[in-house]
Amino acid sequence: MWRRNETFLLDVANNWNDKIIEEFRANDGRVGGPFEGHSLLLLHHRGAKSGIERVNPLASQSLGEGAWAIFASKGGAPINPDWFHNLLVNPDATIEIGTEVLPVRARVAEGQERGRIWARQKQVMPGFADYEKKTTRQIPVVILESTVADCREQHAS
Repeated sequence: MWRRNETFLLDVANNWNDKIIEEFRANDGRVGGPFEGHSLLLLHHRGAKSGIERVNPLASQSLGEGAWAIFASKGGAPINPDWFHNLLVNPDATIEIGTEVLPVRARVAEGQERGRIWARQKQVMPGFADYEKKTTRQIPVVILESTVADCREQHAS
């Protein structure tokens, strides 16, 4: 029974993600609903075991100079999202941000860097503070840094 419920929940999540991805691409990187007015990107990453490319829509925070932060909140679940594990194994990824597609390299923020970015995210999107309250784990903050030199200068805002 548990396996059937898990499969159902995965199907629901994938359908939700597919709709957000479609809306993102149709509207130059903007979406409505819970993400309306907030920064969102599409993360293309490779499965740690399968090597299959997957795409996840994620809330993001621009850090300037061609870098963005994403948050492995999984809605406050007790475990990290699959994409986080995938990035640990395969840190080279691609993002869609607005209408651009950029190669990035992922790393996990630590210490004061993590604290500063996480505090800002909770201010910008208070739902992240709720996620933090739901779990005993520290929610990882992942930095995505462009691997294209020109991008770092172009996105320095």
